[in-house]
Amino acid sequence: MNVFVDVLASAGLWEAVLRIATPLIFGTLGALLCERSGVLNLGIEGIMTFGAMIAWLTVFGGANLWVGLLAAAACGALFGLLHAAMTVPLGLSQHVTGLGITLLASSLAYYLFRLAIPVQGTPPTVEPFQPVGWAWLDHVPVVGPLLAAQTAPTFLALAMVPILAYVLAATPLGLAIRMTGENPHAAEAQGIDPIATRIGAVVAGSALMALGGAFLTLSAFNSFFPTMVQGRGWVSIALVVFAMWRPWRALLGALLFALFDAYQLRLQAQLGKEVPYQLFLMMPYVLSIAALVVMARRARVPQALMQPYRRGER
Repeated sequence: MNVFVDVLASAGLWEAVLRIATPLIFGTLGALLCERSGVLNLGIEGIMTFGAMIAWLTVFGGANLWVGLLAAAACGALFGLLHAAMTVPLGLSQHVTGLGITLLASSLAYYLFRLAIPVQGTPPTVEPFQPVGWAWLDHVPVVGPLLAAQTAPTFLALAMVPILAYVLAATPLGLAIRMTGENPHAAEAQGIDPIATRIGAVVAGSALMALGGAFLTLSAFNSFFPTMVQGRGWVSIALVVFAMWRPWRALLGALLFALFDAYQLRLQAQLGKEVPYQLFLMMPYVLSIAALVVMARRARVPQALMQPYRRGER
């Protein structure tokens, strides 16, 4: 029992929670933005993978780390535009198109990576973001030292939560996105263009997804390998439901999953010789599914989610 308590009380655990949660925050916010406009984006796994690759490749080529993040966001936006072009004006299946985007982006990421970097034993590395280490954070009780150990992209992810929450709740743009996701015909009657709104939301959401992938190669790690996203995109899709399509709840869900994941990693190190490691690996997913079941029963899905919109039809 002492092992379980000691792990929870360790500062290293909570530093890891913020680090593990960062790509999930980006991915969940991106998926949430798409879905609030009425579009399900199952291309998230591939978009995160491509974002991770292009960010790393940009920095490996000599660019600044922030330029690498911008390159990832731009490529994510392009894949979002492709997804939106097929699902919004053309009304194609959002499920099929999203899965196609995932396959295309993942395969293209690996292909371009191998064109640039021939097969070799150890992938080349870049100099990643370093912990901010701001001295004034040492004087902030409890959370100060935890935040000082994080990198700049983590603060960007945390800042995106109140920004997106404010935009959705208190701006005309947010109202347009929410109306389009609930009833695009009513939005059109109010002078809103549902097609342009959906396309813009999917493009912006996909850019956020790609930033989640870029964090992995430019902050959490310092190199790229094709399987590094490891299902984080699918977890983000589930976290949107857990969050009931609300940004602050999305942050809570990402932190909760990250806590489960960081906790099992430390328990595995402590008890790995006594308990099969597979039990630890499945723990964050089992606990997350349980939490999702509890929260999903109260979730209110955007009424026009996955419903194609055509002008003049009702």
